[in-house]
Amino acid sequence: MKRNLLVVLILILGITLMLWSGVSAYRERRIALQQAEANHVALVPDNAAGSNPNTVAAADADPDSPAAQGLLDLRGKLAPGFTLKTPDGKKVSLADYKGKAILVNFWATWCAPCKLEMPWLIDLQQRYAAQGFTVLGISEDDPPFAQVSTFAQKMGVNYPVLIGDDTVGHAYGGVDGLPTSYYIGRDGKIVVETAGLVSKSEIEDNIKKILATKGS
Repeated sequence: MKRNLLVVLILILGITLMLWSGVSAYRERRIALQQAEANHVALVPDNAAGSNPNTVAAADADPDSPAAQGLLDLRGKLAPGFTLKTPDGKKVSLADYKGKAILVNFWATWCAPCKLEMPWLIDLQQRYAAQGFTVLGISEDDPPFAQVSTFAQKMGVNYPVLIGDDTVGHAYGGVDGLPTSYYIGRDGKIVVETAGLVSKSEIEDNIKKILATKGS
């Protein structure tokens, strides 16, 4: 009888020790977790928004900013100059349009959204040309470029169409998506940047903004 009681006591003591060990281990894990949470640092990938903290902050603050669209913020800066050729070999420079409100539009014949917005650009070119506005369409097509000319004629394009190159694309921060547009005021400075297809009304509003600027 005494022996059975001793066995029971030993079992109870063993179970008690196991429970105490488990509770202690749980408490230690909780303390370690709390310390880890207190010391936690959120890491941002090096390539996020060009690795520029100011760009990240701008994207967070303004979802419509160039940074949020994956563009280099060139607003308020002089538009990079360029001289490009039309499909038939004529040279055209941005400087040729000094004092005008200019929409530099990067596009391509294979770009479906570009095809949707092109009739809008044609209409807006016709409506605002008399006020000193012009579109400069920079094609990102690969050679041969005869297709660009054929496409533009078929669409009834009424503004200069130019053949782009890597130099111009890099000057504007790298054109990774199409269409991409830069709205340049009469003073030669970029006012608005957009990436991707936007509504015709938004395009028109942006045109009105650059028409309202004063030349330098």
